[in-house]
Amino acid sequence: MQKTGSDRREQLFIETCRRHQLKITPQRVAIYRILIQSKQHPTADLVFRAVKNEFPNISFDTVNRTLSTFADIGVVDVVEVFGGPKRFDPDITDHHHLHCVACGRIIDFEYEGYALLEIPKAIATTFKVISRRVVLKGFCDTCTPKQ
Repeated sequence: MQKTGSDRREQLFIETCRRHQLKITPQRVAIYRILIQSKQHPTADLVFRAVKNEFPNISFDTVNRTLSTFADIGVVDVVEVFGGPKRFDPDITDHHHLHCVACGRIIDFEYEGYALLEIPKAIATTFKVISRRVVLKGFCDTCTPKQ
């Protein structure tokens, strides 16, 4: 039987956790599943409310710390936010975001030209840049003001 994309991602998740000596608990796997099944970039609160259905005794603090740990080991990214709660992205491939200032949606997009952006010399000599992600602020297709 061939593995689905979710199965492969879950297997990579488990392997990464093991490399970082992180126990594979049912709660951690459930939290990760919620993330990869989400069509949005969920907050810790959204993940908490979803996982609480399966694990009624889990605390918000546990979910929040777990998400931070996932970011630390590189299985999720923390999405750039503008004054709101942290949002989490299980898609760790190179891509960019449009942040809708009206509804708050964060929309993934790819644009090859952004990968070619030159790092300013002052930054390149001071920091070690490990990834490039552009965040555009604007209005999504639903919220675009009607002209």
